[in-house]
Amino acid sequence: MATTSKSAKTDIISWEAEEYIVRDKTAWWYVGLIAVGLILSGIAVWLQWWTFLAVVVLSVVALLIYAMRPPRMLRYSLSNKGVSEGNKLYEYSEFKSFGILKEGEHFAIILTPRKRFSPRVTVYFPAAQGEEIVDAFGGRLPMEEVKLDALDKLIKFLRI
Repeated sequence: MATTSKSAKTDIISWEAEEYIVRDKTAWWYVGLIAVGLILSGIAVWLQWWTFLAVVVLSVVALLIYAMRPPRMLRYSLSNKGVSEGNKLYEYSEFKSFGILKEGEHFAIILTPRKRFSPRVTVYFPAAQGEEIVDAFGGRLPMEEVKLDALDKLIKFLRI
């Protein structure tokens, strides 16, 4: 669903998109996760690293819960002040640039923060509104080429 309204003070573009891309996981993915968890748990018990055992068990449970949870539909809106994700506003002044990332059928705006250790913000958008959304960001931030960093590549490889 797309809504565009224009007023004298603010241009607003609104859209809905899933919070993240769902990557298909086969039964072997779950078997592999459990196998890695059991191997690491066995090593932790053998070496009597009880804290590590707790971390492994909690990590496997958290990954299982995360992998089975469907993504929420988030409402985004773009104004002269910034981009809103639900009730959270990211002001343009927090970012030095943006880029576009295409993964399969999905498109995303990647906002690069000014602060060194702040994470990048990913905003998914429908292809039908892509040109309008990219033009709106382009009028407020410089556009740069973005590539997946090491963590993004690992997450994509692990299908999380």
